[in-house]
Amino acid sequence: MNIGVIPARLDSKRLPKKILADLNGKPLVVHTIERVLQAKKLDRVIIAIDSQETKKKLEEYDYEIFMTSKNHVSGTDRVAEVIKRIPEAKTIINIQADEPLIDSNIIDDLVDAFKDEKIDFATVVSNKLTVSDLLNPNVVKAFIDAEKNAVDFKRNIFDLEIGGVYRHVGIYGFRRETLFTYTKLDPSLREKKSKLEQLRAIDNNIPIHTIITNYNSYGIDTKDDLDKVSEIVDKLNNKPID
Repeated sequence: MNIGVIPARLDSKRLPKKILADLNGKPLVVHTIERVLQAKKLDRVIIAIDSQETKKKLEEYDYEIFMTSKNHVSGTDRVAEVIKRIPEAKTIINIQADEPLIDSNIIDDLVDAFKDEKIDFATVVSNKLTVSDLLNPNVVKAFIDAEKNAVDFKRNIFDLEIGGVYRHVGIYGFRRETLFTYTKLDPSLREKKSKLEQLRAIDNNIPIHTIITNYNSYGIDTKDDLDKVSEIVDKLNNKPID
């Protein structure tokens, strides 16, 4: 069974309570959920929350919600708590809650990657990376090798190591056993310093396969990000029907 899990922590630092921020009349996380539910390859989609405030806000929507601990170090640790309750889950897709314009086709592509038995852990990167993205620490940069495996992730690039760099899109796929292997590891020093959970895998020699796309990622970290996405949603909602 293919399970999509959206870890939705309320206590965000850069934009407080961003998952509940109003985005064109609905909480931001609802836009993300609506997009994820359009994926054709997921058998279930679950929202993993950590607060009664979030639960109350989502009561009017008919979503599958799991309450999880407030003490998780990363979103993937929260996902693992959910999957422990679902023994039939074989392929798990972790989608960040602050991607309200996530393309459901990318989710399906990530599920399909696991048809290759050599892949246990995968993520998505995009070749849509601007000069301003390179200078923006909120945009995570992924470095990959010739086999399309990630070799590093960075927020800041201080030298000219531009070759082979892509924009990281915050979505991960795991086989069940790999998810639990990963979450049993202690957070690595680089993970804690950079607040990039994927470095835990890199630092423990767990290969991360990458799927290269031309997807424009619209993850939200600041009020400016929220305003830009609001404009895009407005345009999409007002697009004339052919």
